[in-house]
Amino acid sequence: MQDTPILSMESISMEFPGVKALSNVTFKVRQGAIHAICGENGAGKSTLMKVLSGVHPHGSYSGDITFQSSPCHFRSLRDSERRGIVIIHQELALIPFLSIAENIFLGNEQARAGVIDWSKVQQRAGGLMRRVGLNEHPMTRIVDIGVGKQQLVEIAKALAKRVELLILDEPTAALNDEDSAHLLGLVQQLRDQGVTCVIISHKLSEIIGIADSITVLRDGEVVETLHAADGPITEERLIKDMVGRELSSRFPDHVSNAGEEAFRLADWTVYHPIDTERKVVDGANLVVRGGEVVGLAGLMGSGRTEMAMSVFGRSYGTKISGQLYLGGKPAETKRVSDAVAQGIAYVSEDRKRYGLNLIQSVRENMTVAALRNLAKGGVIEAAAEAAAAERLRRELTVKTPSVEAPVLKLSGGNQQKVSLAKWVYTDPDVLILDEPTRGIDVGAKFEIYTIINRLAQQGKAVIVISSELPELIGICDRIYTISEGRITGDVARADATQEHLMKLMTIETKDQV
Repeated sequence: MQDTPILSMESISMEFPGVKALSNVTFKVRQGAIHAICGENGAGKSTLMKVLSGVHPHGSYSGDITFQSSPCHFRSLRDSERRGIVIIHQELALIPFLSIAENIFLGNEQARAGVIDWSKVQQRAGGLMRRVGLNEHPMTRIVDIGVGKQQLVEIAKALAKRVELLILDEPTAALNDEDSAHLLGLVQQLRDQGVTCVIISHKLSEIIGIADSITVLRDGEVVETLHAADGPITEERLIKDMVGRELSSRFPDHVSNAGEEAFRLADWTVYHPIDTERKVVDGANLVVRGGEVVGLAGLMGSGRTEMAMSVFGRSYGTKISGQLYLGGKPAETKRVSDAVAQGIAYVSEDRKRYGLNLIQSVRENMTVAALRNLAKGGVIEAAAEAAAAERLRRELTVKTPSVEAPVLKLSGGNQQKVSLAKWVYTDPDVLILDEPTRGIDVGAKFEIYTIINRLAQQGKAVIVISSELPELIGICDRIYTISEGRITGDVARADATQEHLMKLMTIETKDQV
């Protein structure tokens, strides 16, 4: 690794209407290094990288960019890619029904006289796939591989463009531990092969483990840049820089407030919607009381989300059997409207795809699930809707210039709060939260945990699905574990350790008595 910077961004400032996104940011990356950027949602991380990659073109910001000793004035992504700068966004830019090979060379077609050489495409794609550790056939469709492998396709796509500087925005946010470890190992291999990498992540332990340098942004400004060579970097140091204060605890104080039974599943079984002979949830039994926060822990593919969606108006699965009880009485939720009417709410793990309408306003997103509360004679009362949205904005501390602002313009943490507000407004008795803090920073996580506590104190039954075991241990009264679609444990908070939960999550259920 050389001390010379491959990239220098000097005095970068950028404003959006009503918001100063970047303020006099100076940022340098050394040749052949892994340089991490961290900060709270809305700190300016992604904006800075969009400036660098030409998504925000030259002229929309002030300041100077120098790459490989030459000044740069990128006006588009294509401009930056020609210079060897490639960005992989958190939302992957792949075409699901095209093959891996077609996606790798999309926009970079292997053609002669306008005719694509498919033999060359497959041959070159195969070589790039082997380089990133992807063993599928090059003509496998994207829709037929998991998210972890899709990330590898994006990296292969970048390598096809002869990348010199690779930018990864939250690359492990949607990955399980195994896929995350593989991806981070690949990033280290690329560094050793001379590819400089910039990685944006909220997972502080990951970036401390692989980064040569870490720059912390807060409110659009650089707080400091730390170098691993100067001594150990701690999570506590990074958190203090990110939030502007020491965070004495990652989780708010929580006192159990369990009351009467609010939600129960008995022998709940769900089959896969396409492979209708495969059980995804197998005879599940669980109980949640009013005022209780109950976790659901399992590996990817264990059936956690499928169970939640099948309960929420049969949004997932086929041949669903078993019994649902609400408030101790049998209940049917064959449609989403049935579930909502009977007091169940479900906050999806994919807020951008299922949780929000990104082009609509904060107000419209917050009230859409309970518009009947605002209607007279079938007409929405605009003043009442605005007042309801404003109250939710204050209660959930959503940072937005106005409830009329489009949700698209909000940070990830604030988008998550809007998604939560939408279902809080329905005043549910049972609230199912699927990965409620995925892709958001430690400060915003604490605020979400505080909201969960408040809902439990109001007597709501709260179910939290999370891949982060410390999170479940920190906020839940009890934790159910699930493996291969079967409930394998019901662990009280006092007895919950990561090791114990992981053991229960990896039981081969066919061996259970």
